[in-house]
Formats: sequence, structure tokens, C-alpha cells
Amino acid sequence: MTEHDSQPEPGSPDPTDETPTGNPRDPRYTFDRRIVHLRRRLVREATQAIGMLENALDALWSLDVEAAKRVRAEDDLVDREEVAIEEEAYSILALQHAFARDFRLITFVLKVNSDIERVADHAVSIAKCALRIAKQCPPGVVPPWPTALRELGARVPMLCHDLMRSVLDENPEAATALVHADQVIDKLDRRLFDEVVEMVRDDGRHDTGVAIGLLVSRVGRELERVGDLMTNIAEDLVYLATGKIIRHKERKNVAPASPPASPGGDPPHLGS
Repeated sequence: MTEHDSQPEPGSPDPTDETPTGNPRDPRYTFDRRIVHLRRRLVREATQAIGMLENALDALWSLDVEAAKRVRAEDDLVDREEVAIEEEAYSILALQHAFARDFRLITFVLKVNSDIERVADHAVSIAKCALRIAKQCPPGVVPPWPTALRELGARVPMLCHDLMRSVLDENPEAATALVHADQVIDKLDRRLFDEVVEMVRDDGRHDTGVAIGLLVSRVGRELERVGDLMTNIAEDLVYLATGKIIRHKERKNVAPASPPASPGGDPPHLGS
């Protein structure tokens, strides 16, 4: 996620950059300042985790061993920040009398903080798969990636960026649309299974081909789980903004969308 991706459009307010007004001696002023700081840290953590996911995918497509190792090294930074954000959130709950929307906001931060850390974990898993696939291939040789995997690798980071914009804007309508978009990710994951079977069959079912096929399938599953995490955050955002719990209900009321048979070029990236 680039710096541009995490910033609002020129001339629009940035919810994470609001400076509390009022008397600095007022407890409410202190509370507001801590909340603003907490939200800023959460956005920075999300920016780093999504960047790790994109870097892991870049390392996979080219089987760049050094890039994959760098992704793994970043995980400790996200882990430490996740703990620090959690401690600050609990401190605010313990020392301030949060209720109504304030309480929903702090619980939102706690839940999203955990989900963001898991995104970083999935990025590390993809980087590990890239390292293992690289060991199976001759130097300089990259296997033909299944179409469904390529599309998952384009759609899931784009979903992450779109969700971060919804979080910054506190836009429940956009968040609800992203819950629906997860249906496409699920269908692509199922389609990837069929493509992996075909890939292994075409390779003659050699041990190397089977191993690569299993790792490719693992990458698809990691991306599908990131999509699920984005759906969880979107549902939590709707609750934060409206006080309504849409978990389960929204998914049951939506017919799955069908992904195109082939990517037909790279999908548009709103942050590019």
C-alpha cells in the first residue's frame, strides 16, 4: 500500500488526522487525543501488512528469493505493533469511561488490529511458499501460474485497499459492497483447485509438479483467507458506523457473483 493509497483525496478531511479541540485539561480532550493516536497507529499497521502482502505476491510471481526473505523479516514489526495497539486500547478502556460510539470504536480497533496482524501472517505464508517453489524449479525458471491464482493475486490486494478507504471514510455502504465482493474471491479459490489439478496432470504427475501444485493451491487458500479477514473488517465497520450487526445476514442474502473466465488484463487499481 503506497502513501497515496492511505491518504484521503485532496481537499477532503482525513478521519485519522483530526485534532481534538477544547480545553487540554478536560478529560474528554485527553480521551479524544488518545483515540486519534490509536486510529493513526491502526492505519499505519494496516498499511504495512498490506504492503507485505503485495511484496510477497511480487516475490512469488518472479520467484525472488531475497524479496521473499524480506517479507518474512517484516513480520516481527507487525507483531510488536499489534501488541502495542492492543495494550493502548485496553488502557483507554480501563482509564476512561467509554460508552456508546466511543466503546464501539475501541472494540473496532481491537478486532481490526487482530485481523490486520493475521493479514501479515498470511503474507509471510505466501513468501514461504515462494521460497519452497523456487527450490523446486531450475534457476531462472518460473512455472506458468494458473489464471485463477493470478486473478486472486490482483483482486485481494485491491480489496484491501478499497476497504482501507472505507475505514478512513467510515463508509458503511462501501463496506457492505465489499462484503458482497468476497463471493468472487471464494469462487476463484474453488476454480483454482480445478486449474491446479489440470496443471499437475499436464506435468505428468511428477513429484516436482505435484509439490508445486500443492504449494500453488496453498497460496490460493492464503489469499482466500485474507479476503475473509477483509470481510470481517467490513462487517465491523458497518457496526461501528450504524450500530447494526450484519454478520451472517448479509452473506446469506447475496447471490455469489461469478468471476470472469479469464482476467482479460489487470483489474483497475484505485490506488494507482
